Amino acid sequence: MDKFRMIFQFLQSNQESFMNGICGIMALASAQMYSAFDFNCPCLPRYNLAYGLGILLVPPFILLLLGFVLNNNVSMLAEEWRRPQGQRGKDPAVLRYMFCSMAQRAMIAPAVWVSVTLLDGKCITCAFCTSVPVETLGNASHPGLSQGEMKRVLARIPCKEIYDGQELIANEVAIRYLRCISQALGWCFVLLMTMLAFLVRSLRPCFTQAAFLKSRYWSHYIDIERKLFDETCAEHARSFAKVCIQQFFEGMSTDLAAAHRHPPRKAPADAGEAAEKLLGIIDQGTMNTALKSWHRCKPPLHLHPPALPSGNGWAGEEQPPVHPPVPRREMAAYYSRV
Repeated sequence: MDKFRMIFQFLQSNQESFMNGICGIMALASAQMYSAFDFNCPCLPRYNLAYGLGILLVPPFILLLLGFVLNNNVSMLAEEWRRPQGQRGKDPAVLRYMFCSMAQRAMIAPAVWVSVTLLDGKCITCAFCTSVPVETLGNASHPGLSQGEMKRVLARIPCKEIYDGQELIANEVAIRYLRCISQALGWCFVLLMTMLAFLVRSLRPCFTQAAFLKSRYWSHYIDIERKLFDETCAEHARSFAKVCIQQFFEGMSTDLAAAHRHPPRKAPADAGEAAEKLLGIIDQGTMNTALKSWHRCKPPLHLHPPALPSGNGWAGEEQPPVHPPVPRREMAAYYSRV
């Protein structure tokens, strides 16, 4: 149990590295999923486009949602966005920074899926096989075929076993043509995503360094404040439950001692330590009020100086006047006159 607790604490302290690892694992998993996926084009004019584009776009959307779901900061961002204004203002720049940080990680796996799919070429071949330029690559003057029949024949290009339009256009020619276009789109997509990542990671902090540092600082603060609040609530709940249980058993022991005329046992020493951790909140209603107040009206981000203790000459009493130091030359002249 201690080992799992240590691992959990390590992951919490290195959350950014942990999320980067999760995104990398999801990217590798997406590529493995595509390689294991059994792609079966329906080879029908009405369904080829929907099937091909569905395989190209739907799994990346699912992976994008999973990337946001696996990020612990999604709930924190939603809470910060929806919380009441209260005594603490909400900075839209901090919210944008948090969302962009999550979106950058969540888009890794979808980008890998789209890149692998386009470089493979099966989806584009299935989706746009009916748009092959027969006039350029095949025999457009093939007799006895209407426009609808020609589309029905072209829709069977991805299915070599049932394709029967070799006289119209060779199956291998059409597949090579569509796969070439798909791979060109794939490499353009990879180049575009790489350039976009470079601009986001490198150039954005250079233009707005002060705003970037401010947004990053307060986003870290919101995350740390939430964790510390949860830890403090858990510690308070533990101490509250401990004191309640101890008081219950103390009452039971008092009743039993009165019935059997035995002196009650003394309360354990750690009961006082647990009571000190309650911070003055010792009933359910006060705790509920404190939690509602934390949500509705968080304290302003301004630390008040601690009150100076009275009675020891620090506050509330007159202090002896503090004179500025006398220069050495004046002191020497004074002693020479004396």
